Amino acid sequence: MGTYEYVVADVFTDVPLEGNPTAVFPDASGLCAGRMQQIARELHLSETVFVLPPELDGDIRVRIFTPVNELPFAGHPTLGTAVVLGASHEAKELRMETAKGTVSFELERDHDGRTVGAEMWQPLPVWEPYDRAAELLTALDLVDTGSTLPVEVYDNGPRHVFVGLDGVPALSSLEPDQRLLARLPDMAANCFAGSGTRWRLRMFSPAYGVVEDAATGSAAGALAVHLARHGLVPFGEWIEIRQGVEMGRSSTMRARATGTPERIESVQVAGAAVVVARGTLFA
Repeated sequence: MGTYEYVVADVFTDVPLEGNPTAVFPDASGLCAGRMQQIARELHLSETVFVLPPELDGDIRVRIFTPVNELPFAGHPTLGTAVVLGASHEAKELRMETAKGTVSFELERDHDGRTVGAEMWQPLPVWEPYDRAAELLTALDLVDTGSTLPVEVYDNGPRHVFVGLDGVPALSSLEPDQRLLARLPDMAANCFAGSGTRWRLRMFSPAYGVVEDAATGSAAGALAVHLARHGLVPFGEWIEIRQGVEMGRSSTMRARATGTPERIESVQVAGAAVVVARGTLFA
């Protein structure tokens, strides 16, 4: 049995105990995948990150686990990891190897040199119509109203399905049937509302072991693409996405997509993070 130091950071917020927490193990050498999964289940955060030596073109390599499975990429835990590692990484940029490729981060530091946020260039998503949209709308109790945009699934590591609602009050009043959602494998249901550059998001994913998520960075990037593709936001314009409000863990993400509806050139997501705890795991 070994000892492993870890850090907990609240991500997409600069206020402790808001945003979305993630656990980061800065040196996970010696841990096998099975033990990583057990640790993620033990900590029971939406994601736990294990940092390893690089194998390709990165400064580090990461593995990301929810309480029930490994993800090839995720937004809030990788951004949180970048902020945590910024304390010992002097360069302005950090390259992070993931199972979806190497993700670049630009670190944001305050006047004292502390890393307080980051901007990431996410893997480009692929998308298609979601073939179980009727079941999803039933689980969300939205059969009568439907979605304001086509119900499509975006894959950038996790698989995010987007359902648009007509206004924030309708979004806040959602009470999904988690049992029905759990029948939809390998997907996260993302419900959104808003206009212009200000949007609200709620994410539900029993398939990934998360009843509701307080901030979903991978979904923020995919939502920017979805809105731009359907003409609600100009390509190249930053939008603000708030999430976690209904959970009492308000989060703020910024995102933008560049390119055209046929060819996405880049997806960027940015936000703050704050370290709230440090600990030692005996595993």
